[in-house]
Amino acid sequence: MPYRSVTTLLLLAILLLPLPLLAGPDFLVDADWLEAHIDDPKTVVLEVRYYPHRFYTVGHIEGAHQVQRFKDLGDNFAEPMMRFPSHEAFQKTLRRWGVDNDSTIVIYDDSRTALASRLYFMLALYGFDMERVFVLDGGTIEWEAFNPLTTEPTPPGNGNVTLQAANPALLVEWTDIYDDVVSRRDPGIVLLDARPVDQYTGERVNGAVRGGHIPGAINIVSLDATDGMTQKWRDRDVLEQMYAELPRDRTIYVYCHDGFRKTLTWMQLNYLGFEDVRLYNGGWAHWGNALSLPVVQGEAPYDANFEL
Repeated sequence: MPYRSVTTLLLLAILLLPLPLLAGPDFLVDADWLEAHIDDPKTVVLEVRYYPHRFYTVGHIEGAHQVQRFKDLGDNFAEPMMRFPSHEAFQKTLRRWGVDNDSTIVIYDDSRTALASRLYFMLALYGFDMERVFVLDGGTIEWEAFNPLTTEPTPPGNGNVTLQAANPALLVEWTDIYDDVVSRRDPGIVLLDARPVDQYTGERVNGAVRGGHIPGAINIVSLDATDGMTQKWRDRDVLEQMYAELPRDRTIYVYCHDGFRKTLTWMQLNYLGFEDVRLYNGGWAHWGNALSLPVVQGEAPYDANFEL
């Protein structure tokens, strides 16, 4: 066979080889993975929709339990109500969804994994085995491409999961931020605001009586690392670029408004290898409504009152 023909055949063979998949987070799965695991009796599927009525009207994955994002994922009687619930309350909720200690949990939403991230973080906060927890990348869009939804209600479960006390290394209170960032300017702490830019600057006031940000906070919008159309995470290099200026040897305090964007940030930073990321238990819904606490407006972390 002529040399040119052999070369052509080799090139064709190389082109026909399956392309390697880009390595993504181990906790993200696709619809094919879920289809292969959904009938496993140990699999528990949990849906967190932005508008909870769509669980019944638009439909849900067959067998999925509804997660009501405010009632089930917050402290219903705290101020603000999206402080994290107690270990006992969350354990009771998980048992109602049929979660055992050895369950495989798959979470999905219709909000670019921001809502799913809150539940994912809470499972980590209370000591569940995170090697058994997965998030459906693309959420409802990923599943509906080739699979139907159902409007049939899912019967409540009867799980026996036992959680641990909340890990204090994952949370901070407003007093920590006031002391470490606003007052002492601890160089070992970086305060990160995960909200949209116009909320950070104060151009748009949302969910609090005041707009702006906590003095010293920088702004990196966690949702920018997801695709608005496909609802999927962007490639790792996009995340690396987003957080390129965030020092990995510091402790990162993160907040948002009501507790979903900050948990998405937590997932993203953990995926990138950041080792000490802590979430403000309360967020802007607390700080922005506490009229005695200082607020900065504009694009800079500090204004004239707080510049050194």
